[in-house]
Amino acid sequence: MTDTNASEQPEDGTAITAATFRAALEELEEPVATASAVARVLDCSQTDASDALDRLAEAGKLDRQDVGDDPVVWYPREFADFVDPEHVVVFPERRELVVEQPEQFTRAQLTQFAHLVDSADEAYIYEIREEDVWWAPYDHIDGLVGTMRDVLGEPAPELEEWVERQWTRARKFALTTHQDGYTVLEAESPELMGNVARQKLDADQLHGPISDTESWVVEGKEGSIKRTLYDAGYPVQDQRELEGGAELDIDLGVDLREYQEDWLDRFLDTGAGVLVGPPGSGKTIAAIGAMAEIGGETLILAPGRELAGQWHEQLLTHTSLDPEQIGEYHGGEKEIRPVTIATYRTAGMDRHRKLFDERRWGLIVYDEVHHVPAAIYRRSADLQAKHRLGLSATPIREDDKEGEIFTLIGPPIGTDWAKLFEAGFVAEPEVELRYVPWRSEEDRTEYASVEGYERRQVAGTNPAKLDAIRSLLADHADAKTLIFVEWLDQGREYSDALDIPFISGETRYAERERLFDEFRRGERSRLLVSRVGDEGIDLPNAEVAIVASGLGGSRRQGSQRAGRTMRPSGNSQMYVLATRGTREEEFARNQLRHLAGKGVRLHETDAD
Repeated sequence: MTDTNASEQPEDGTAITAATFRAALEELEEPVATASAVARVLDCSQTDASDALDRLAEAGKLDRQDVGDDPVVWYPREFADFVDPEHVVVFPERRELVVEQPEQFTRAQLTQFAHLVDSADEAYIYEIREEDVWWAPYDHIDGLVGTMRDVLGEPAPELEEWVERQWTRARKFALTTHQDGYTVLEAESPELMGNVARQKLDADQLHGPISDTESWVVEGKEGSIKRTLYDAGYPVQDQRELEGGAELDIDLGVDLREYQEDWLDRFLDTGAGVLVGPPGSGKTIAAIGAMAEIGGETLILAPGRELAGQWHEQLLTHTSLDPEQIGEYHGGEKEIRPVTIATYRTAGMDRHRKLFDERRWGLIVYDEVHHVPAAIYRRSADLQAKHRLGLSATPIREDDKEGEIFTLIGPPIGTDWAKLFEAGFVAEPEVELRYVPWRSEEDRTEYASVEGYERRQVAGTNPAKLDAIRSLLADHADAKTLIFVEWLDQGREYSDALDIPFISGETRYAERERLFDEFRRGERSRLLVSRVGDEGIDLPNAEVAIVASGLGGSRRQGSQRAGRTMRPSGNSQMYVLATRGTREEEFARNQLRHLAGKGVRLHETDAD
């Protein structure tokens, strides 16, 4: 008797049939799946799963979708009959696109030239900004316009004309290397050099003219020139031929995911860029992969000592580097090694800066890169390197200086969060905005009697929130939980009332490390955290996050706090508490719209 599934049985014995694939989908609770997701469920390697799924597709049992920079997904052939067609509506004057029911491939194309503003139900709103065109990953405008037409289904002359103007504007100025080794600012025309560059830049930035279209750049002022011209509406192309530094052999001890390989390929094509992806998506591992590919001495800049220590551990765990090849340079340690991990603050100080300037780095990694535009960190962006790589879950800033990040470091590289959720690489958190009533009329009266910052603090520290937290902890009794607070007094009060340790900027470094380590190992299941926990601290597998005091003042902090529950596996829940009938209510709702724009599903409810 002939085995009807013989063609689906690979030589290595991994049996994946159409039936077992459907069973895997049921376990995943998804209509489609990547090879890696199927491999996890069926306990086989990703390569074996991919080969078996390809054979099923060739046999007509499954369909597959190649989605650009996303993983390939497979689904039962009969599902194709139920797929609703996507629909794109263009608003040329506002440079907005509304896409209903977009496929993954369409979203992958959109991320090449547009910014996801919001998503609700099955509609996605995209905006095409100047910087989206400036940093679009195409060698020629024809490629960008071609992708736009693929998405829109037809030409949009008014929108295309604006895009072409922005594309041209982004190529008016370039930094190049003169044959004698110094840096030159080149302009497309004498008029641009005379009327823009030499009017905006001063003697601290330019030595003097070389020709009508060229000027000699003061050493170390390249970053300053980029910022000045960017503010004038002219991003500068960095075409310098920088030294690569001493060679350093690094072997990566872990396999990259498909999208991480794509990030790496796109970075190596340009030599500069910012990896943008949700917490838990593996930006650090991708950066270590870049180190291995470049093979040069590397400087890693981080916001604080905790993150520097985590980098150190990751490098020892996932690479062939020896301990004596890795050094840390900050308030606790000061060692320059072939791979050096320093804090932004220390690297920018005059008394330490010379040490970093003298070494020719093959790569500089800027972790939590949204810090770079801040005055205290800005000088670190002027350090020279052949390759520059930034990392951030969300490089947005409340001062709208994220464009400065891209002009100083490089163009954004990444994908929208929803695609990683759907592919199963990162667990999508459920985010609930929970409205809390006042505990008493006296509390409500106090809120009405104050103004400004004090009013925000009264709403944020509403005593009824403590009861709401107790209720949530009871609902998630066995879950690893982080509770975020904005004010130190609030944190201390909750710590005493709930018998949970409180970690703030005042907590001694050794004590913080002990508590975080206990949380990572599962020896401690609950922590209270102030703003110190918003970034630079890896707290994997947190299942619940409770934000007791609004969202801390910025969209970025909302993303960071939600990110503490985004990890490659498991369910996760984020609760944001806001006092009903106060400005905190609207403030929290507005801040969470940024997460909605990332593809995170939100809902609202009232506390009991």
